[in-house]
Amino acid sequence: EGLDRRRHHAAEGGGEEDREAAEDRPAPAEAAPAEPAPPAAAIEPEADAGFFAGSPVLDAETASSLALERGTALHRLLQMLPEVSTERREEAALAYLARTGAGWPEGEREALWRSVARVLGDPAFGALFAPGSRAEVAVMGTVEVAGLPRAVSGKIDRLAVTDEAVLIVDFKTGRAPRSIAADALPPAHVAQMALYGALLRPLYPGREIRAALVYTEVPLLVPLDGAALAAALASLGLPDSRRRDRTDA
Repeated sequence: EGLDRRRHHAAEGGGEEDREAAEDRPAPAEAAPAEPAPPAAAIEPEADAGFFAGSPVLDAETASSLALERGTALHRLLQMLPEVSTERREEAALAYLARTGAGWPEGEREALWRSVARVLGDPAFGALFAPGSRAEVAVMGTVEVAGLPRAVSGKIDRLAVTDEAVLIVDFKTGRAPRSIAADALPPAHVAQMALYGALLRPLYPGREIRAALVYTEVPLLVPLDGAALAAALASLGLPDSRRRDRTDA
């Protein structure tokens, strides 16, 4: 019976003592105002970016890490610079590279900016980097492969939709292929873009799906035509023994 009275008391709110205790508690502190957003032309390094000074002992290791660092920086510039006005891009890129590439060999930062400018200025994919294009677009859905539905999810590095076409690009920071012929590219890279295209095609009927890979170490922009995408998608339904080797993806 005593236990029932205590439960009844708690259900009613704990009584006068609880209300008085609540009144004595200090009011919660107000949240600090948010910091103002940085200007559009300021490109900040990603949190995990790191760069190493040269060392005679670690020359080989440094050479390898420099390639990775250049690829990461180029990826970041291609992600952010399309949001910066054309006349301010060089200034913003060199300011970013002065911070993140401070330990690079002489001339590397300027060379990287020239590489980025070539990619952004490629007329075939001008719309992809124009104002209104989108970065890091998540996609998810089902694609039919060899007559069976397959769940697919991923993230498209750049996407733009025009009246005639849907343009998609994926950045690759690994080693560039020896040739830009479709059969010389890593099959997994081409298949990835084929799956993205198959996901987008029903959403944009009547528009051509145009895809490209950008190997950032060079950089090298490799357009993928419709035949290459269709062949890559069809190959996903073949038995393992009939697929091309995909260990280089």
